[in-house]
Amino acid sequence: MSTTRAKERRRIGITLGEQAGVGPEIVEKALASGMLPEGVDFTVIGQRVDVKPGKPTLESARAALEALEESVVLLQSGEIDAVVTAPVAKDGLHELGFHFPGQTEFFAERLGCGNHAMCLTGRQLTVALVTIHVALAEVPGLLRQEEIVRVGKLLADFCHQRGIARPRIAVCGLNPHAGENGAFGNEDEEMVAPAVCQLQQEYAECEFSGPHPPDTIFRPAVDGHYDAVLCMYHDQGLIPLKLLDFDTGVNVTLGLPMPRTSPDHGTAYDIAGSGSASASSMIHAIQLACEMVAEKPV
Repeated sequence: MSTTRAKERRRIGITLGEQAGVGPEIVEKALASGMLPEGVDFTVIGQRVDVKPGKPTLESARAALEALEESVVLLQSGEIDAVVTAPVAKDGLHELGFHFPGQTEFFAERLGCGNHAMCLTGRQLTVALVTIHVALAEVPGLLRQEEIVRVGKLLADFCHQRGIARPRIAVCGLNPHAGENGAFGNEDEEMVAPAVCQLQQEYAECEFSGPHPPDTIFRPAVDGHYDAVLCMYHDQGLIPLKLLDFDTGVNVTLGLPMPRTSPDHGTAYDIAGSGSASASSMIHAIQLACEMVAEKPV
């Protein structure tokens, strides 16, 4: 494609992911759906391999890894403006020396972005995570006031990017009842509450509140009283998001120089090859990537 045309039209790369899973099926269905924006060129990234549905191999894992590496090259060269990644199987990638907890961390390192965060957004709920792919037992030791503030600002920027003039962001506590004044741990008093105060002082363009009890805050968020929820750990945010928005949820990596999105589900080996996989989340992931690149100057 000529340089002139590349500047006129946005170009989105889409990886096939682990091909023993539903990745190729949902990519094909999404591209044929008629639900994607016009004026965008889509490039499928990844060499097809011969693999049985639901039976991943080292070859299929290698193809998934090579697609990820190729997507980085295309992003850095400007041949694509954003990437949408189909689900991968981390165990297979780890056998090949992939040392990242997930695709989020892979793109952050490869694109030289230390300030990044994992966010999921759907029709009813948007959440961002302070800690990501770590064991639950490690979460309290990893929480820091400065980390909560950092991710809170990235989430606020994302809300602004999506056209929310003054985002209302609820900050979850870590412990039951947000610690209940120290009755259930000190993290909420010692780290989360000071982080909320700092965000309120340093980010006047946004309304931060909390720490809120995690078991009740998602109801008012769904009812429209908040635009997003800042969560302390992976399942605290992903359980309500996937319960409410499984078919429309999108994973987006905040802070990257180029947009990266993905569906909110995994490889789904149990239905791979059946033709029954829903492409809804993939469609929404592509739509969000298109939305994000459309807002950047050509």
